[in-house]
Amino acid sequence: MSASTTHRFDAELAAALASMPAVEISDLMTNRAVLKERFAQLPPPDTTGVTITDRTVPGPDGAPAVGVRIYRPDTLAAPVGILDVHGGGFLIGDLEVNHADNVEMARDVGAVVVAVDYRLAPEHPFPAALEDCYAALSWFSAHAAELGVDRSRIAVHGQSAGGGLCAGLALLARDRGGPAIAFQYLGIPELDDRLATHSATTFVDTPNWHRAGAILSWDSYLGDGRRGTADVSPYAAPARSTDLAGLPPAYISAMEFDPLRDEDIAYATALLTAGVSVELHVFPGTFHGSVRIPAAVSRREIDERSVVLRRALGILPTTAAGQAPEVAARD
Repeated sequence: MSASTTHRFDAELAAALASMPAVEISDLMTNRAVLKERFAQLPPPDTTGVTITDRTVPGPDGAPAVGVRIYRPDTLAAPVGILDVHGGGFLIGDLEVNHADNVEMARDVGAVVVAVDYRLAPEHPFPAALEDCYAALSWFSAHAAELGVDRSRIAVHGQSAGGGLCAGLALLARDRGGPAIAFQYLGIPELDDRLATHSATTFVDTPNWHRAGAILSWDSYLGDGRRGTADVSPYAAPARSTDLAGLPPAYISAMEFDPLRDEDIAYATALLTAGVSVELHVFPGTFHGSVRIPAAVSRREIDERSVVLRRALGILPTTAAGQAPEVAARD
């Protein structure tokens, strides 16, 4: 029986599943090649109103430079920035994965977006990816003024493994006394290598992400034999952290039929217990990465991102006429 008939997916998402190509998760090189081919075949996004620049920034000590892609909207809504970290199970992905999304996010939020091309596992296991993200954040903060950004108003944004890296980055920046992070947007974050939650043990056949994929992901990122042991850093698996106090406020999304669902809910609860402000949204009928399928629930998720980031970064909402509400009320 297929996943679409065993789970109560949203009707629009279920209808699209039949045409989704399946790729064997264990075949890493094929996965990378297929992903690259898919994105190469997509029509280029409309970049009107956004200037895009690729460059490299200093990497961690003794490591290569880190590639970043900078998205600068013609009009900043405020002097704010977003560091974007792509997903891909720590194993796949590059600057093209979130390219169209980052164009839209820069334009809709009115923020400078800096995307990070971090090193991938298993060739570069933990902490390579996290240190690359920290290097990019450090560069962004140090060069904020020239980008038109207030260094105290930089958020981190990531989906899936990218969300997990953002959570680890918030912990690392806090503990190193590093660059300020104003907000952490953790979309369906990959947080817990122990894979012991109800959703992690139940959803073995769900689209895009399932237990076998999670096992491969963590084994590749941490190294064989370390997953689930006591020797795993909370910077790698933030769900293991016993001290979440003092972290930036957060938004966490979870999908109903996703192995990551319960660890995401648990992390939101742990942050709240530690006194960190959190907004948690579990989207019904969804699965991991279903946001990329055109559907009403997907559009709602995308629209919510802009609202959440604008509010978190202190950007006043505007009326249809482009005025702040209190200004419109006086007119």
